[in-house]
Parts: sequence; structure tokens; C-alpha cells
Amino acid sequence: MKKRKLTPKQQLFADEYIKSGNAYQSAIRAGYSHKYANNNISKLLGNVGIKSYIDAKLAEIESHKIADAKEILEYFTAVLRGETREVVVVATPAGAEEVERAPDEKTKLTAAKELLKRFPMSDEIAKEQLRKIKAEADLAEAKAKLADYEVKIRQEEFSDNEDENRTDDLTGAVQQGMEGIFDNAEIET
Repeated sequence: MKKRKLTPKQQLFADEYIKSGNAYQSAIRAGYSHKYANNNISKLLGNVGIKSYIDAKLAEIESHKIADAKEILEYFTAVLRGETREVVVVATPAGAEEVERAPDEKTKLTAAKELLKRFPMSDEIAKEQLRKIKAEADLAEAKAKLADYEVKIRQEEFSDNEDENRTDDLTGAVQQGMEGIFDNAEIET
């Protein structure tokens, strides 16, 4: 289906309607007579071309109102670099006064944290912290396995001290094996 072009008067009507939301006043401003505006508002608003134009313009306006990811990142970066200004109220002998100033260090730090949330692996410190957390989790898992083995061994019934000594030797051997896996880390039992 071929898209029909609006007449200049129809386009002006649509633009005025978007601004005011008042169809009658928009028709008058667009150059329609009072009589035509009064009797044909529903016809103007029902016109497929006008309706499509209004819908497209409203969608365009709405999309410009919402910040996209790039705009947010640019804002955080500008705050971090001190390129933005903020208005603060300060007390003066004459009362309160609004003063414009660069963001303080706390605000800059908050902006930096927000940026790092979006780019966590670009920071070497964050990489090392992640590596440490993973190593601690592996160590905790190994300790839990060792404790399970020790409980199983100790649950066996011992007929004499020789069996208990062999069990203690086995526990010590398991500990030594685990230390080799984790760069001679001390394994608590």
C-alpha cells in the first residue's frame, strides 16, 4: 500500500495536535475554518495519514525522552571526570544560597563504581579479587571433601589401636595430598 503524503495544512494540524492535545484549536491554528474545525474534528483525527504521522511523531518523541545505555555511560564518565556541575545549597549569613560546583569525591566515586559494574573485567584489581574468590571457593570445597572422608573413616568400628593408628595415617596422607593440590596451603581438619 502506497503511503499518502499529508498536505501542509494536515501536517500543521498534526504538529499542533501533538503540542496541545486540543484538536479544535489545532485545526484553527492549521488554517481550517471554525465551522470546519467544529464539524470535522473526528474526520481529521480519523484520517489514516494524519493518525500514522501523529503516532510516528509521538513514538519519536518518546524515544528521545528515555536515556539509552550510551548516554548513561557518557554521563557517568562526565561526572567522574568532573565535567558536570551540580547545584548545592549552602548557608550564608543572609540565608541559603544555591551554588554551582563540580561533583565532590564521593559523587565521583559513585560514578566510578557504576561504570565498573558495567565493565568489571577491565580492572586488574577486580580480576585479582575474582581469582582470589575462586581459589577460596576451591579450597573450601576441598576442605569439605576432606572432612567427609575423615568422618567416614572415623565411623568405622575399631577392633584395636592398630586400626585407629592406620586411620590417622590415612588422614595425614589425604591432608598431604590436598596440600600438594593447593600449593602447600594449610588444610585444617
